[in-house]
Amino acid sequence: MHIPHFGSGGRAAAFAVALACAALAAAAQPALRTVPDTMAQRMQACTPCHGQQGRSSPVGYLPRIAGKPAGYLVNQLKNFRDGSRYSAAMSRLVEFMSDDYLREIGDYFAALDLPYPPPPVPTERVGVLRRGENLATRGDPGRQVPACTQCHGYALTGALPALPGLLGLPADYVIGQLGAWKTGSRRAAAPDCMGEIARRLSADDVRAVAVWLASRPVPPGARPAAQPDLPLPLECGSGVR
Repeated sequence: MHIPHFGSGGRAAAFAVALACAALAAAAQPALRTVPDTMAQRMQACTPCHGQQGRSSPVGYLPRIAGKPAGYLVNQLKNFRDGSRYSAAMSRLVEFMSDDYLREIGDYFAALDLPYPPPPVPTERVGVLRRGENLATRGDPGRQVPACTQCHGYALTGALPALPGLLGLPADYVIGQLGAWKTGSRRAAAPDCMGEIARRLSADDVRAVAVWLASRPVPPGARPAAQPDLPLPLECGSGVR
């Protein structure tokens, strides 16, 4: 085999060609994009489930988180992390996050003041919707079921520091959460008032109140009230912190 021998001039020329090829290859590569280290960028991990900026959708199973009280959001993130509320995706996402970082997340989504889409047109019978309205606004005194408005506000838009609004949520999500409280697979800080209330509701009650809430439009500019409109009807461990 004949191996060519390059003199000094040949080596210089070969080196120049190699540099030129490297420069052309580098130029062909797309420019690296700098990603800003902001909470908005970090929270992109939430958008596949909860929608852009936590808006979600009025149908389906996944809740809106934008504009919820920060205390409520932090409580739920801690519950997912510590096992008193379970979702494979959420529990894995937050399992190594500190309390301080969970508060940052809660504060970020709580500060998002975004419009709600119109509610879906209800398809339930009028009697079901009427029963749901009665439970939500008057409760059922005979079974010691308080009205939703007694905790979540007359407008059902929640109250600080940790009571969430109930409007703008999918009916399937509300049904699922009330069912989880009934069975004990979702728990809140003791005393768990929602677990106690959910166990007093029948399956028909749960569906009625869920579909009525989902049928209601969210008032423009709705925000959680500065405090509950009324004294809470039960002791509630998670509603006050």
